[in-house]
Amino acid sequence: MNTKHNTIELGDICLNVTQKNIKNLHLSVHPPLGRVTISAPLKMDLETIRLFSISKLGWVRKQQTKLKNQRREAPREYVTRESHYYLGQRYLLKIVEQNATPKVVLKHDTIELYVRPGATKDQKETLLQMWYRNQLREIVLPYIMKLEEKMNVKVSEVSFRIMKTRWGTCNIKTKRILLNTELAKKPIESIEYVLIHELTHLLERKHNETFIAYLDKFIPKWKHLRDELNRSVLGHVEWSY
Repeated sequence: MNTKHNTIELGDICLNVTQKNIKNLHLSVHPPLGRVTISAPLKMDLETIRLFSISKLGWVRKQQTKLKNQRREAPREYVTRESHYYLGQRYLLKIVEQNATPKVVLKHDTIELYVRPGATKDQKETLLQMWYRNQLREIVLPYIMKLEEKMNVKVSEVSFRIMKTRWGTCNIKTKRILLNTELAKKPIESIEYVLIHELTHLLERKHNETFIAYLDKFIPKWKHLRDELNRSVLGHVEWSY
């Protein structure tokens, strides 16, 4: 079946368009991040699709808001035997109070937080988030070096922070990659997909046929990995994006 891929950008909303041998337009908003796709007839011109998209913007924003409000982990209390995740595996938290420098120790089935007596929930959360960031950095930086050679691209900087709605971003002009710290909780294959996706933007800015061809080349399972990641949830966050 012949298909064509394009991208329509309407303000802050990016719509991925796939044209194929169908009769009607189909607009979808996908969890958990509100990714928007349109399936359209192969012979329909892009301007018609764009006008249809504009007419549905109110509905799209409503669905995206609903997803952002609903698809969250429950707030964490940072107490012993609470569930936390690292690289796709579930661990039980263990709080250990001691008069020493706070640290995090990963064991077979537990994540141990060593904190000073009387440490607050915010202090425990900050300690664990710093650990997640450091772990993700250790995983990602060597991997990016390999991908740079494989994909013939060059990244100027990699940074990490918690983001509400994205797993990663790429600033094409500065060649700077920004990754969501929450990725440390996801399987290695999910991290790999996000990295390759963002680095591919250094080869092709838009999510078009060329972009998809690069993904097919560098990570053939990308559609499966994307769908798996989109079915997972971002962590509970209370600060601004």
